[in-house]
Amino acid sequence: MTDALVWVGVFLVGGLGAVCRLTVDKAVSHRTRGSFPYGTLVVNISGAALLGFLAGLTLPAHVALLAGTAFVGSYTTFSTWMLETHRLAEERQIRSALGNLGLSVVLGLAAAFAGQTVGSML
Repeated sequence: MTDALVWVGVFLVGGLGAVCRLTVDKAVSHRTRGSFPYGTLVVNISGAALLGFLAGLTLPAHVALLAGTAFVGSYTTFSTWMLETHRLAEERQIRSALGNLGLSVVLGLAAAFAGQTVGSML
């Protein structure tokens, strides 16, 4: 696969990942109440599971770049997670801020491990 074709693939697959993130985040956020960022939590946990799954498959380098870096990289969102955690702390919702940090890390690691386990079985 040529470098130009890989970059076009990264552009297209990355755009798809961003659209999926927005779609999932909005769908979850519309079904939940309160200021806790459930949409971002679901996106990041499902993204960790998907990335673990892809890692378990041991894909060729160009496929891993497109699936892992382009899609999952644009689907998940570290910056939004940190911004929403900071917002919760600024609003003195310390339990929610700490919960967002803890849940994201613990569930993210568990999801990545589970995804990798399933992927390595295939």
